[in-house]
Amino acid sequence: MTDIADVLLVHGGTPLEGEIRVRGAKNLVPKAMVAAVLGSEPSRLRNVPDIRDVRVVSGLLQLHGVTVESGDRPGELVMDPRKVESANVADIDAHAGASRIPILLCGPLLHRLGHAFIPGLGGCDIGGRPIDFHFDVLRSFGATIDKRADGQYLEAPKGLRGCKIRLPYPSVGSTEQVLLTAVLAEGVTELTNAAVEPEIEDLICVLQKMGAIISMDTDRTIRITGVDSLGGYTHHAVPDRLEAASWASAALATGGDITVRGAQQRTMMTFLNTYRRVGGAFDINDEGIRFYHPGGPLNAIALETDVHPGFQTDWQQPLVVALTQAAGLSIVHETVYESRLGFTSALNQMGAHIQLYRECLGGSACRFGQRNFLHSAVVSGPTKLQGADLVIPDLRGGFSYLIAALAAQGTSRVHGISLINRGYENFLDKLRGLGADIELPVPRPASQERTGAVA
Repeated sequence: MTDIADVLLVHGGTPLEGEIRVRGAKNLVPKAMVAAVLGSEPSRLRNVPDIRDVRVVSGLLQLHGVTVESGDRPGELVMDPRKVESANVADIDAHAGASRIPILLCGPLLHRLGHAFIPGLGGCDIGGRPIDFHFDVLRSFGATIDKRADGQYLEAPKGLRGCKIRLPYPSVGSTEQVLLTAVLAEGVTELTNAAVEPEIEDLICVLQKMGAIISMDTDRTIRITGVDSLGGYTHHAVPDRLEAASWASAALATGGDITVRGAQQRTMMTFLNTYRRVGGAFDINDEGIRFYHPGGPLNAIALETDVHPGFQTDWQQPLVVALTQAAGLSIVHETVYESRLGFTSALNQMGAHIQLYRECLGGSACRFGQRNFLHSAVVSGPTKLQGADLVIPDLRGGFSYLIAALAAQGTSRVHGISLINRGYENFLDKLRGLGADIELPVPRPASQERTGAVA
């Protein structure tokens, strides 16, 4: 049975209006926390959101002897890695849960301790996210990996050495792995076909502040010259452009008006162009971006996701909800995660008209085109959405379900809302502040549960 505390009742049909704030990016902050392990001095990270991934990484660092404390100002963490030590395997496995962050601790722990342990990894079920890239990278640096029933045991008996690596796909996680491993490896590391997302650039800024030598070329090549030691850093994390875009899509789908404090134009330019094409409006100032529905019909578009600087895959799911309200046929081609369009089946149950296809529609052929994946969609709109029972499948899909429930007529029961805490800080309070009509169900007394009395 679903825990009633993990269920949200959403009474839809009310435009979201008001102001919220986004803090540091989920895709940067946990990685910057891991980077602190490489230092010989404490590090100070600012603009840290209160999300589950941050709590998980804080716990993992503490298991390895890193002191993690709140700083002098809200949203600030101070991490002292001077007493890094081995952690109990069972504790790592129990604490990591579904997080994929432990794999990024490998390089720093190999440098500091000469060994590391990685339990089985989880994360959102949105398609293949193989960790083979990570292990291949670590082997290239000279690590040995012993796979056992409880996880992978890594050692670096001769230390780690710089190398040349070409990624088969510009994976963000693999690029982070190279950066966190190469900065203290002996010699020069050259990474080609690297990811170049804003969060990658911000991680490079963190490492440079610690004393790393890293250069980026325009052809997705990153060169890292290993140094003997690193110090600490003080850094203000780049704001979360993915969360900001989710709120923007919520404004569009509900016919609302949301100002997102902390949102930055520079990291969202591709999204803003698409938002305008759909018919959304926005105003930009130094404090953030106001996103709103200007009235009138929304426009159907052709959309293809891609790695940065293309349209980010994490922007796609929330925007698809808004596209159900656009006039005409919208075509969506997902090229990053092959199963990311699976969330649309629930939207169809709410009244949307979305058909999935195995072919590459609306753009160039991609790596999923000949592999039998339903990775393209045709969205026919506008359609009236009706409240329904929804079970959250993953982080972005889950927030998209919330948007759909808020845009729909009637009441929806959204199950599994705790998953949204992974990447959206205080999202329930933010929704209430925007005027959303939401409530957590009140548990029935035990006596009524036994007798079947109606609450």
